[in-house]
Amino acid sequence: MEAPLAKRLAGLSVFIFLLSQVSCDRDLHFCGTWRHGHHPLSLNFDISPGCGQIIIAANESSLAVRGQIAAQCRRSSTHQLIRQALDSDGQSRFCLYWEPLQDQLKLQVGMRNFTLCWPSGMPDSCCTYLSYSSNAPEATYGIADGLIENDIVTRKTLTAYAFDGTAVKCATFCSKQSSGGAQVHVTDQASVEALCALSSEVELKDGFRGMNINPPRVKGIAPESTTPTIHLPPALKQAAKNSSKVVYTFFKNNSMFQEGLKEVRVLDDVVEISVDNQVIQNLTEPIRIGFHHDVIPKTHSRTCVSWDTRKDPMRVKWSVEGCKTQQRGEKHTDCLCDHLTYFTVLVQLEPRPVRHLLALTVITSLGCATSFVSGIALIVFLCRRRRAKDPSTPIHLGLAVSLTFLNVLFFFTGVLANAGGQELCVLIGAGLHYALLSAFSWMGIEVFHTFWLVYVVFRPSPKLYVWNLVGFILPAIPVIILARVDDIYGLREVASSEDEDNPFLMCWMKPNPTALLAHHLTNTTMLALLVSAGLVMLLLVYREIRTRDEWQKNRVAFLSIWGLSCLFGTTWGLAFLDFGPFSDFILFLSCILNSFQGFLLMLRFFMLDWMRKHAVRIKESPAKVCHMPTSPSTISQEPLEPLCPRS
Repeated sequence: MEAPLAKRLAGLSVFIFLLSQVSCDRDLHFCGTWRHGHHPLSLNFDISPGCGQIIIAANESSLAVRGQIAAQCRRSSTHQLIRQALDSDGQSRFCLYWEPLQDQLKLQVGMRNFTLCWPSGMPDSCCTYLSYSSNAPEATYGIADGLIENDIVTRKTLTAYAFDGTAVKCATFCSKQSSGGAQVHVTDQASVEALCALSSEVELKDGFRGMNINPPRVKGIAPESTTPTIHLPPALKQAAKNSSKVVYTFFKNNSMFQEGLKEVRVLDDVVEISVDNQVIQNLTEPIRIGFHHDVIPKTHSRTCVSWDTRKDPMRVKWSVEGCKTQQRGEKHTDCLCDHLTYFTVLVQLEPRPVRHLLALTVITSLGCATSFVSGIALIVFLCRRRRAKDPSTPIHLGLAVSLTFLNVLFFFTGVLANAGGQELCVLIGAGLHYALLSAFSWMGIEVFHTFWLVYVVFRPSPKLYVWNLVGFILPAIPVIILARVDDIYGLREVASSEDEDNPFLMCWMKPNPTALLAHHLTNTTMLALLVSAGLVMLLLVYREIRTRDEWQKNRVAFLSIWGLSCLFGTTWGLAFLDFGPFSDFILFLSCILNSFQGFLLMLRFFMLDWMRKHAVRIKESPAKVCHMPTSPSTISQEPLEPLCPRS
């Protein structure tokens, strides 16, 4: 921000000097009621470049959008719709939005939003002035109550609506209306999208004590309640020494500001504030820009940013430097910034796409299948050892049973979600939640029991029924309570960054605020307690065994740390580290360790049993005699006990 603002923003090649207003046409805003059956529903779309006809059709099982309307977009896909996002009475409201200047096509069905064509920059030709030309027949299933720009077309239920488009140069799309002879100067036709804006100026008079600015209302651009507001502080007058005029512009068509953004999107509005031929920064009082928008859930981050033009004015580079974010509810965000430039709010995509989802799914499926087989083998092995009356064996058996149940449910959750739909997913989601809490409970019991064996001397351990109560009965209580609350368990979509239109379906907790709160109160809280206790116990175990002779043996050290790490559930703590530049690595590592956890536990127990038998053979050898206990050692103590007694 060292050079004058006018020079640094020369790359835009668009200068708007409007004392009143400029209006832009919204080419198509069509809404209707989709009357459908109670069978599985789908969304079909086939969009190709050109300017011909676009058809919105519907029947008992599908809603379709197809035709030639885009300048660059070419997309064809089928998307399965989730009934929880639709109305339950056999009909669903939907709206289709076409914005030719951005080459963007959006569809809202029930509570779901689909972007059929993403903004791709200013096209040369715009498909606009779409006219209704449908003569589709009436039917039981189809589109009823068709609306074009809030004007009713017909109350009848038609099978389709068709619109014919006209190709025009995008440079002539915006009608330039002004009063008092105000002119619009455009030096670069490719940047004409900036014409779809509201621009004006305000004079900073002597004695300026601050000012609140509301953009003028323009029919067809935005309701008054959704346009941004600006507060200019008194400090701006002192900083703008060489000028008394502040120019502000409200942009609605923001495709040129979307460049290079993948996991976040620019809010609908972008605001520019500038002073002629001056760079204003480091204000003692910040400028406040209030953005009013649609509901943004708390689970999706929003950040105030400004356009950093210091390195390359030709490229859009958003920066958080110099701006603070204040969230005032789900529909209002205030940005407090100490400089002048372009401002907006970056919003995390909903839902957040998962990178490498296919690879993670393959790893998880393979790991769960391996852990399930390993869990069955471990259960058989531990059942045979119960004859030795080892007090640790029932605890290990409880953990093996809970992990095996968790792995088999997680392995089949995708299949059941696609086959059974919403109704079955309520049951499977609750079962999966119970299995997870039960596994965490048994890992916590392992931590407590190991501490009891190592540090509590000559005290009997709690009875077996107490462990079963904590491991199997208590986890069912919160699940039963949550199952009685609507909208907690059900079908869940996991979007992939490679293919957002074909998400992975699973049965789990739904992506809504109520289910999110339940997730944090049960899973996150319990996991935090488990990982904390497990790490502390690992440290205590390390202090106990580090001086022993067998610690020098690599295999014993490995089994002691990695085996107990899985036993105590500390590998689940990687879930708290999924951020920053190593997030992909952490995600894959967590996926591998936790999905193969059953296999690693089986390996630990089998190796320890082999080591015990090997020690018995050494004892019976005449070369070296070691005193071994008459009954097998407790498995949880085996990494702590020497193969031969210390001298």
